[in-house]
Amino acid sequence: MKLMVTGGAGFIGSNFVRSWVERHPGDTVVALDVLTYAGNRPNLADVEDRITFVEADIADLDVVTGVLARHDVDVVVNFAAESHNSLAVVDPGRFFRTNVLGTQALLEAARRHGVARFHHISTCEVYGDLALDSDERFTESSPYRPRTPYNASKAGGDHAVRAYAETYGLPVTITNCCNNYGPYQFPEKVIPLFTARALDGLPLPLYASTQNRREWLHVDDHVLAIEAVLERGDVGETYNVGSGVEASIEEIADAVLAATGQPASLKEIVPDRPGHDRRYLLDSSKIADRLGWRPAIAFDEGLAATVSWYASHREWWEPLVGRSPVVEGSWTPPATDPR
Repeated sequence: MKLMVTGGAGFIGSNFVRSWVERHPGDTVVALDVLTYAGNRPNLADVEDRITFVEADIADLDVVTGVLARHDVDVVVNFAAESHNSLAVVDPGRFFRTNVLGTQALLEAARRHGVARFHHISTCEVYGDLALDSDERFTESSPYRPRTPYNASKAGGDHAVRAYAETYGLPVTITNCCNNYGPYQFPEKVIPLFTARALDGLPLPLYASTQNRREWLHVDDHVLAIEAVLERGDVGETYNVGSGVEASIEEIADAVLAATGQPASLKEIVPDRPGHDRRYLLDSSKIADRLGWRPAIAFDEGLAATVSWYASHREWWEPLVGRSPVVEGSWTPPATDPR
């Protein structure tokens, strides 16, 4: 198989590339990434000699079409996205440019080349949010109700993928995943942010809605779910990918502080992000029942291993601190909550 992995130098993309070349040593992998502030080529340092790296933007139709042809790519796996909700609040345009227009250009390149599969990685956040006291879960047939610019841009990308399948017969699959964590995650996201700051004895910024919850999945489990879809999934299908394990922002902070031996006094409340979703939880029974995928890494075990990884890889994350274009809590919250 010959794969092109877009966003290949990002967090999930680079973990996928490393996993794939280890598990499929006979395959060809092209990692394509535009290397924004969160794209980090050193993420691929240990597999550089086994892949081809291309620095390019998925929105550049001619360049991407040429890459597909030059490497005779069979399968596109699209991780490329702007993904930081906080940045989307202050710079929404860049999210729609990459996540909608960029995805459409990539789809068009894949259509022109005639790939055997286009797999698109999406998010649980396209479904909107759930009440904290709800017993609901999002299924693959849940309506799309995005509430933030990031969520809406990802929803737009998903719609483009399905449109190319219906209109042009492009063989697509989609996975909608819950929040990921693990090694090589850029230190603007909550778990590496809390970990890096705790390791240096700095305050951990918690949004005022400290009990808002997320479903958490280790990145190693996520990449194996994508592998299952590529190998056994049905063309045209969408699969939710989650763990069923929820934790609030405060519970995450407490766990990181405990793992680093730091006091609870480091918790610092900052204003809520506008449009701050309350809760997401996926029904992942479809991928479990049809493809046999289930998460293998327990959350407590995975979080402890992740904190340990950051503690022993300062040389990786310290140069990245301060590169994020947004500071948490720097916006003015809405005057009223419409809910």
